[in-house]
Amino acid sequence: MAQALRPTNGAGGLFATDGKPHPLQDGLMAVTLVLGVLSFITAWFHHLHLLSSWAGLLGLLVGAYGQWISETTRERFGLILGLGASGVGFLLGMAHGGLFGGVID
Repeated sequence: MAQALRPTNGAGGLFATDGKPHPLQDGLMAVTLVLGVLSFITAWFHHLHLLSSWAGLLGLLVGAYGQWISETTRERFGLILGLGASGVGFLLGMAHGGLFGGVID
């Protein structure tokens, strides 16, 4: 266990970073979290299924790309939270009417 022998810099833990700025990854994480929360909250209202399903789909796409290029545990943790909320919101939005329900018949 070589990692047990390495000294920590005091900033260890789940949200430890590598000390470098990652503006693109942080931006993708923030967008994924916002879309996930928006999708999750609006999914509980049947008449907001368009907003919920589209926000969930965009959150899933942005979060998947963010996971692909993420470099730290902090980024991945936030992305997983956003992806989970986006997934739930997307699926509930699809169950309540879908991406085009009521607009295209």
